[in-house]
Amino acid sequence: MNGTVNDGLSTHGVAVLLGGRQVLHDVSLSFGAGWTVIVGPNGAGKSTLLRSLAGLQALHAGEVKLVGQGLAGWTLRERARQMAWLAQQGEASGELTVREVVHLGRLPHLGLFAEPTARDEAVVQDAMAQTECAAWQQRRINQLSGGERQRVLLARALAVDAPLLLLDEPTTHLDPPHQVALVRLLRRQALAGKTVISALHDLSLALQADRLIVMAAGRVHAQGACDDPLLHAALIDVFKGAIRIEPVAAQWIAMPRLDN
Repeated sequence: MNGTVNDGLSTHGVAVLLGGRQVLHDVSLSFGAGWTVIVGPNGAGKSTLLRSLAGLQALHAGEVKLVGQGLAGWTLRERARQMAWLAQQGEASGELTVREVVHLGRLPHLGLFAEPTARDEAVVQDAMAQTECAAWQQRRINQLSGGERQRVLLARALAVDAPLLLLDEPTTHLDPPHQVALVRLLRRQALAGKTVISALHDLSLALQADRLIVMAAGRVHAQGACDDPLLHAALIDVFKGAIRIEPVAAQWIAMPRLDN
């Protein structure tokens, strides 16, 4: 399979049923290099859309294409090299060390039995450095706090060194300093030419991305740059007027609207 994901990732009329209920309706989107955040109220379909993009969710209708080819046309290993996935509730064996968990990100390149090369080791070390977990790389994953564990799982995703990152609520368990560090990391990934797609609940963090997709009830209500007034209006609408969007120090933040 030739090409890379930055030649195009797209959905075409995607619909998903869960438990007999339709949770995505006719979703058609395209993604290129840069950082895109999917936002919306609970039950909007954010996680389902991300799983669909990753090829982890059966579709009722429509198609997801990577470099113009349906996901079914890629072998699992080819797809794993192109896409790095971080689930909202990531799993890893409690007996593995931090470094061993991060090394799992190299499996799409090495397979089960190949010995890691110097480059593999360098990629793993860099992923741990970027997520600030290198200092305790010999600790076991079951000895970590929730926030520490999340940083390790993010490092595992980075270690794939894929052109596409799909991250479902990557700020889970992270304290404010590490949330800020994550935003800076995702910006760096985007500036390096990668396609970063994440779902976030924190709207102020989401507004630091290049592009937002606003969802509600399984449909795309708006998409655009984070400084777009029409996008701000859509955000306020889908959150039923509970927020306002304000400019602060050359950036946009979402504030709770507490007045009647």
